[in-house]
Amino acid sequence: MKIAVISDTHLEAPPGWLDGVYEKWLGPADYLVHCGDITTPEVWSYFMQHDNFLCVRGNCDWDPQLVDELEPMLSVKIGPLTLGVTHGWGPRPQVSVKVAQAFGPSYDLVCYGHTHARDWSIIDGVQLLNPGSLGESRSLALVTVSQDGNMECEFVDAS
Repeated sequence: MKIAVISDTHLEAPPGWLDGVYEKWLGPADYLVHCGDITTPEVWSYFMQHDNFLCVRGNCDWDPQLVDELEPMLSVKIGPLTLGVTHGWGPRPQVSVKVAQAFGPSYDLVCYGHTHARDWSIIDGVQLLNPGSLGESRSLALVTVSQDGNMECEFVDAS
């Protein structure tokens, strides 16, 4: 199973370059996860074309439609994984610790954003993933999950 993880798109509308990123990395994934700061319903609608799109609300998702539709935290079982998704909060140096504490070690993978910095680390027994910012640096992450639940993460520079 392949999970494409993105965050912090900060786009007003889907730009032309996004089609190529979607076709090459996002569309072929079994799941597409967005960790917040999608910012507009137009961008949210663009990603909704994926059959298995999961998205949470970030601190820049003020549009009333996004506020109504998106939760700040998400827990879901996909394949062998218990997945947690959030945007993150607080001062950037503390975000990963706060996210790990909020979800706890019963999660196999917790995806978050907010810092715009790539992270594939374990804190307090929690495997964390921050894909970086798709909108700022065109960074994304691809997680390959084996049938026994082992995970490998690859960061992609989609520029």
